[in-house]
Amino acid sequence: MKDNLFALKKLKQAKTWVREAGAFLRDNIHQTLEVSQKSNFSDLVTNFDQQVQEIIIEEIRKNYPQDKILAEEAGRNTAAFDRSQDNFWILDPIDGTINFVVQQDNFAVMLAYYEKGQPQFGLILDVMADKLYWNNAQEVFCNDRKLSYKPQAFEKSLLSINSMIYRKNLYKLTDFSLTTLGVRMLGSAGMAYADLLEGKTVAYFSLLQPWDYAAGGILTEKLGFVTKTFEGAKPNLIDRQYVYSLPAHLVEQLIQRTDIIL
Repeated sequence: MKDNLFALKKLKQAKTWVREAGAFLRDNIHQTLEVSQKSNFSDLVTNFDQQVQEIIIEEIRKNYPQDKILAEEAGRNTAAFDRSQDNFWILDPIDGTINFVVQQDNFAVMLAYYEKGQPQFGLILDVMADKLYWNNAQEVFCNDRKLSYKPQAFEKSLLSINSMIYRKNLYKLTDFSLTTLGVRMLGSAGMAYADLLEGKTVAYFSLLQPWDYAAGGILTEKLGFVTKTFEGAKPNLIDRQYVYSLPAHLVEQLIQRTDIIL
């Protein structure tokens, strides 16, 4: 985003849209929810997912009608735009819908922006705490507080791992976790990325859609993290993939101690 005034303008607007979406959710969280299933009993969507999505998409289309949008509740249309050339947004209106329904906490609104295929900024709003994680060209912030990464060792850190990966010991990650201080399972990619940014965990492993990792991947990269698939590739922003994010200096250790590929 260096010296990109157009992207900076979009960042300012996007922060407003996401904060307004968060305020809408906080104001209405005790209203009656309309909950339905998508792919299975634990894959839920609510009327508020759809309303937040409509609010943000309407703003994008009103201000930037040529920009493309990939949003969770609109489904995937992988042929709709060129991810290497177009300007596009990736939106998850409520990340952690089960947490939203059951806990009324620990969920996030996430929005990422790419210009000509290049990542510009990511936004993750911890809705109930009203904490907005965002980046400019060089730095990452939580609200107005600048964040920085303090080097950690696996042995003195916590991991965040998807429950299915942990139960099945996929890529030997469960075995690997026994050499760390433990594992946290939050039920929200956005909240897991917030913990990474705050230094509460050192790595995140999950099976994710593009809207789950786009914003978090951009934000953590600014702090010296890498986001890759378990096969060592850059996530393609199209498919659901096994994805990890962790500090670059720990990648080699991870490869040596698990079945993840560099």
